[in-house]
Order: sequence, then C-alpha cells, then structure tokens
Amino acid sequence: MSKNLAIVGASYLQLPLIEKAKEMGYTTHVFAWAANDVGETAADHFYPVSIVEKEQITAICREIGIDGICSIASDLAAVTVNYVAAQLNLPGNSLQCTLKSTNKHHMRRAFEQGGDPSPKSILVDENTDLTKLELACPVIVKPTDRSGSRGIYKLETLEGLQEAIQASIREGFEKKALVEEFVEGDEYSVEGISFGGRHHILTITQKFTTGAPHFIETGHREPAPVSAETFERVKQVVVHALDTLEIRNSASHSEIKISPDGSIHLIEIGGRMGGDCIGSDLVRYSTGVDYVRAVIQVACGIEPDLTPVCDPMPVEVRFLFTQEDVDEMNRLKETDRFLKLVAYFPECLGMATDSSNRAGCYILKD
Repeated sequence: MSKNLAIVGASYLQLPLIEKAKEMGYTTHVFAWAANDVGETAADHFYPVSIVEKEQITAICREIGIDGICSIASDLAAVTVNYVAAQLNLPGNSLQCTLKSTNKHHMRRAFEQGGDPSPKSILVDENTDLTKLELACPVIVKPTDRSGSRGIYKLETLEGLQEAIQASIREGFEKKALVEEFVEGDEYSVEGISFGGRHHILTITQKFTTGAPHFIETGHREPAPVSAETFERVKQVVVHALDTLEIRNSASHSEIKISPDGSIHLIEIGGRMGGDCIGSDLVRYSTGVDYVRAVIQVACGIEPDLTPVCDPMPVEVRFLFTQEDVDEMNRLKETDRFLKLVAYFPECLGMATDSSNRAGCYILKD
C-alpha cells in the first residue's frame, strides 16, 4: 500500500526532505507557488498552490489520503503544516502552539508568563505613540511574523525609530513589529526533535552574521565550541521553553544568545527544523543522526530513530555574498575540507538584503 507524504514548499531548502521521503518509500506530494524551484521536478506530484492556501491544501491532502505532512526551514510553511495536520487528525503541533512559535509577540508573552529568559519587548504598529516607549538602548526592531532576517533593524538610540518600524512593518503580514532591548552576546541555535511532548536536544550551532543593522547569517558551525557545562545549561533552558510554547511533535530550532557573564537569553524558537542547511545537512554531519528522517517519522506518528547513521565530524556552512566569496569557495574546492556545493545563484551576487536572496552556500569540514 502506497505511503503518501505531503511537503509544503519547493525551494532548494526542501529538496533534502523530498529526497529523503522518496528514499524511505513515500510518494511525495509537494505544494508551492509555481516558481521553477527544484522541488517542483523532484517531487512525485507537484501542486501549484501557494503555501498559505491552507484550506485548498487540506482538501487535496484529504483526497490523497496522506500519512503525514511536514516542511523544513520555514515558519510560514509550519503554519499550514500544523493546520492541515489538525484538520486531518495527523501528528503535529496545536494551533495554539503554532501561534506562539510563529508570532514573535505571542512568543514573548508566553516566555514572560512561563518565566523563560527573554528580552523585554513592546508591540508596535503605525499608530503607536513612540514617546511612551520605555526601553533601554540599543534596540532591535523586527516584524512579528517573519523569519530569515527580513525587516530587522538595530538602533543605538531611538532616533530613526519611526522609520525603522515602518520598514519592518512593511515586511510583515500582520503589519506589526516588536521593539525589543538588544542583548549582547554570542549567537547560537539549538536543534531538537520532539515526539509526543518528549524533547531530544541534538546539538548546538554557532551562528555568524553580517552584524548590524540587518544581521544576515553568513555561516554556521557545528558543534559549537561551548563547554559541556554550558551545553547542559542551554538544554535545560530550551527544554523548558519548548514546553512553554507547547511544542510536542516536530523539529525545533531555538535561537539564543549567551552573554559574556554566561547568562542565556532566548531570542526566538521555531517549531520546525532550522534553515540555512543546519537541519538538512549540518546536524547529520556533526552528530551522525539522520535529522530529516526523524522529521518525517514524527510527521507520520513514528517514534524517531536517532541512532547515528555515520561517524560525526565538525562542519560548517558558508554563504556566498560577493565574487570574493566565490573565489574563496573555488580555492577550498581544491582541498579535502570541501564537502559539497548546496546552491549557487550568481545573479544574486552583491544583492543580498536578507537570508532569502544570498547567492548560495557550501559545506566544509570545520
């Protein structure tokens, strides 16, 4: 009997999910706006339906008779994944969890109520009286419902705050933004998988960015160079926060900062696998765990198999922004450190404004 898996999204970031599902014997049904993305041809069946069309995707999935639905690397796709799963009584996270794990304002409120360490923030829109804001500078302005470094601005003073808020709001769907106190410290993410409310923390990733004002990711390293004691403290903080957000059946990608004094701050948590090749590639290389397989298993109600499938090694992913980055990649191709080119979009060289329009990336032994 055929096993059917629905996948929301068709970009190159979804390709490892499509390929792994087919390797596991699933017939893949991929939903995305038609844009000539690689997933359109990699899928067994492609449906040119926008990933936000929840009702239409639900109707098609009901007719197909899917065994599970999933996506990786996208908060927007996670909203549809959990909606369809709820309608079809399939494993996933609740709609309340979806709200708290995809809307940054609701996430901050949940963290405050749950006693989880998180920066102070204020919800604003175009009509907010900014003269009454009580926040310590510097501040970060970000849309409430976007990811991938879209619409993020750092301000050292409140001068220019109105303009930053308006620009941030334009990037969001609900046209609201958060103004929050900036936390000093090194940036990391924590990769996990949850099944039936039991959380398995797999590894911690070090993040590198362009810095202010937009903080576009330039690379990631796994495992992060932190002590075992620090990692244990991080795991305790993250597991508590996953319970606060009610994440029960999905991967998780928790972004944190560790301040110079060792304190841990939650920046945001997504109830999905991390993008930027973190979940799809780095976790398997650095831990030996087939993370993509685990995501599919959880989506289909199967206990995830976290047995290592290969010997772990430290790795990193680097992103391409300029021709100089391409030249460096070509130099590294001649060494034994180079593992693979994930994607290359030469037309985007010098054009990056957020994580969605970088010119590509490649993976190295660290």
